[in-house]
Amino acid sequence: MAIVGTQTLPLTGAALTYSAAAAGGDRFTPGPRTFLHVRNGGASSVSVTLTVTATVDGMSVGGGSRVVAVPAGADRLVPVPAATYQAVDGLADVAWSATTSVTFAVAIAP
Repeated sequence: MAIVGTQTLPLTGAALTYSAAAAGGDRFTPGPRTFLHVRNGGASSVSVTLTVTATVDGMSVGGGSRVVAVPAGADRLVPVPAATYQAVDGLADVAWSATTSVTFAVAIAP
């Protein structure tokens, strides 16, 4: 799994730097204003799976993951709050159903 850095968006806007989705998944730091932007340049829909780590009163929240479908030729912007997705090491895990023509960026809003 590759660890990808979080980019800070200035109030004036920014061009994000995108990474290729890794076959073994990717990791990044989630936060209250953190977003995952996924672009699917392929001809088929891609499922993006985020591991849910949230607990309530010490019990794991059911479900285990959130799956977001990114249609062919489309993109999705997904909020990634730490309270829901942060593992004990401080990172969030994302897996991809396919990686060909899939790129992503992680950014934090001001």
